[in-house]
Amino acid sequence: MIIRDYNGKGAWSVEAVQSRYLEHCARLDVQLPRVLQPKTYHRADVTWVYPIMEPVIEGIKAGDPACATLGVEFIEQDGAFPFGRVLKSNAARALKGIELSQAIKVRIRRRVAGMLGAGNTPREFKEYARLLRKVGFEDLWPRMAASEPAGNKYAMRYFSYFRAIQERSPAVMARGR
Repeated sequence: MIIRDYNGKGAWSVEAVQSRYLEHCARLDVQLPRVLQPKTYHRADVTWVYPIMEPVIEGIKAGDPACATLGVEFIEQDGAFPFGRVLKSNAARALKGIELSQAIKVRIRRRVAGMLGAGNTPREFKEYARLLRKVGFEDLWPRMAASEPAGNKYAMRYFSYFRAIQERSPAVMARGR
C-alpha cells in the first residue's frame, strides 16, 4: 500500500501537531480540546493523508486559542509545505476573524514586520498584511519605516500600503470612519 502524506516532517508531522495542540490546550486552559485528525482518502492501494492544518484552521475559525497559537506558529515558518501558500493564507484569514490575545498580536507584528524588512513577501503576504492591519502596528511603524525595502518592488508595494495606513490615507481607510 502506498501512503502519500502531505504533512511535514518533524515539528509539522501529524503526531507533533497533535501533541503541541494538547500542550497549548493545557497551558491556555481549553476545557474541550478538539480532535485534530487530517482528512484521508483511500483508493485501491493508495492512501492520501491531507494536511492536519486544515482542521487546525477550522479550530481557529471556531475561536479555539490553542489552534490560534498553532496557526501563528505555522505562519512564522519559512519552510515550504505541500499546499503551504493556501494553508498559510487561510490561517492568516482565520486569525483575522477572531479575537486574539496580546501575546499572539505581538508575535504577528514581529513576523510580518520582519518579513517585510527582509523583503520576503510571498503570495500569502497579502493575507499577512491584512492581518497586521487588523491587529495594529502603530508602535512598530518607526522600526518598519527605518528598514524600508527599497530594492524590492514587491515589498515596497506592501511598505507603501502600511505607510498609507499609518498616514490614514483615505484610499486605505474603511468607509464610514
